[in-house]
Amino acid sequence: MSDFSRDRRRLLLGTGAALAGAAGLPGLAQAQAFPSHAMRFIVPFPPGSGTDITARLFAKSIGDLSGQAVTVENKPGGNGFIGVQTALNPPHDGHTVFIGSNSTLTTNAATFRKLPYDPIADFAPITLLSRGACLVIVPAASAHRSLADLVADARKRPGKLNYASGSMSYTLYSEWFNEMAKIKTAGINYKGAGEAVNAVLTGEVDFAVVDATGANELARSGRVRPLAFTAPKRSIVLPEVPTVGEAGYPDYLAFNWVAAAASSKAPPAALEQLGALFAKAAQTPEIQAYYRKQGTELIMSSAPELRRYQAEEIERWKRLMGITGIELQ
Repeated sequence: MSDFSRDRRRLLLGTGAALAGAAGLPGLAQAQAFPSHAMRFIVPFPPGSGTDITARLFAKSIGDLSGQAVTVENKPGGNGFIGVQTALNPPHDGHTVFIGSNSTLTTNAATFRKLPYDPIADFAPITLLSRGACLVIVPAASAHRSLADLVADARKRPGKLNYASGSMSYTLYSEWFNEMAKIKTAGINYKGAGEAVNAVLTGEVDFAVVDATGANELARSGRVRPLAFTAPKRSIVLPEVPTVGEAGYPDYLAFNWVAAAASSKAPPAALEQLGALFAKAAQTPEIQAYYRKQGTELIMSSAPELRRYQAEEIERWKRLMGITGIELQ
């Protein structure tokens, strides 16, 4: 069983622990009166991104639960560095929360030669919030009708097939699949996830590993062909698409995820209360309904589990960067 599979089991166990901890509190208001004033959620991406939507859902719920205003501040640009720096600036009282993703909390640590922050040392983990799987897609007119077809063709023609990548995270997902399937394919970089999906749509590339939420409608309409869903269970949105396990690669569980963290200088008591607030917010009908509709997992891990998850992902991506020869940024 892969580290990723073990991660999933630990994280699901952590959900129960986090919720049990929240339920066992005699009342958030009785525990050192936190938050004592307005809070800020810092998002390193533009409004409308998946991370931003998650931040706004939890901001509203936590504001209602705590009785304090919670504002969401978007600080896009600079590979997430601008948002990170904003979140790490004083005061370090726990009232500023960073709502980040795998790119800012793990991938950057493996792909940048000089990173202006340390996602492990500079941030205190609060909880992994949500996790969404990817789709392996090909053009609608492709001769590849299954993942087995794609792999067989790639093995016959090493280096001839190409894939689209909208960011370094997707390059790593694609190279991870290359490694697991024992194939060699060439990456073509695009400016964002939308352009990468469009490259498949227009037949510019042979395949791509993309965020499922950004490709579901195209797949349902038949404009691209989905070959596999990178989760242990089938998507509720595309139930006819086999999982990577059914396609022969059970350990290839590629996810995009969103997590909450704060400055490592924040008081431990404040971090504990933040964890309880997020866990309680996750139980609200609005948040539960949203993630059911999206087919995205609400994870709500414990802080130690998020830290372990970060460390294992960073180690995996650093290893892949080393063996693929991808140049550090």
